[in-house]
Amino acid sequence: MRRSTRRKINVILAEIALILITMVASMPLFLAVSISFQTPKEVFSYPPKLFPKSLYLHNYASAFDLVPLARLILNSTIMAVAITLGKLVTGLLSGYAYANFEFKGKNISFATLFATLFLPAETVMIVPLFLIMRKFGWVNTYWALTVPFMASATNTFLFRQHFKSIPKELEDAARIDGATPMQFLIKILLPLSKSMIGGAAIINFVYAWNMYLWPLIVTMEDNMKTVQIGVKMLIDAEAVNNWGVIMAGTIVVLIPTVVMFLVLQNMFVKSLVRSGMKG
Repeated sequence: MRRSTRRKINVILAEIALILITMVASMPLFLAVSISFQTPKEVFSYPPKLFPKSLYLHNYASAFDLVPLARLILNSTIMAVAITLGKLVTGLLSGYAYANFEFKGKNISFATLFATLFLPAETVMIVPLFLIMRKFGWVNTYWALTVPFMASATNTFLFRQHFKSIPKELEDAARIDGATPMQFLIKILLPLSKSMIGGAAIINFVYAWNMYLWPLIVTMEDNMKTVQIGVKMLIDAEAVNNWGVIMAGTIVVLIPTVVMFLVLQNMFVKSLVRSGMKG
């Protein structure tokens, strides 16, 4: 009884601690949402108000009027989806090759690839990348926003480690049944890797969505810029610092990443439950 009581107390304390941590971590988001629905008078009132008196939707309309947010969201969506798909495809194929194939120079090439993880790519490679994009005539195009980031050493490393954890007997059985390497990857490995793919997709999408420096450099026209630059444009446009409008634009920019996380989180949980039931 004492052990069970202690366990219950520990569980309750852990849950209380998690609730408190979650409340503290989510407070900035709560304040941003609250300010986005407040009038300018409420925003600058003292003491500050945690809840608006009414839903002041004019801030959201003003955000779309001051900055072409709809176009910027479209640009960021195209960029983030293309980069995410590109990284998943190249990561899956290269990780599968390093985990399941033997070829000359395999260890050296993987060590070289792994070494690139220690380089700050966005700062070291930004000038050479820009010169390449200019030579290709891709400046101010979707090609420049997406193609340079469609491969990632991080994804290759993660999928390689994941595929190496899958029993080798599955591949041997597939070969006996006459399956080709690509059939083994598509029909067996991919269904077993749903959780890994979902997690990698979330990370890659959020990374691409939050990119600021590269889109700022490679895009010249406003209709090709991305949402992170749009937030800065919104701040510059609001000379009087109308934080209600700025927070409204920020919340609009935040929504796609939250939706992406919720959709893939559901898939991630379901895949874990199925694997637990089967195993």
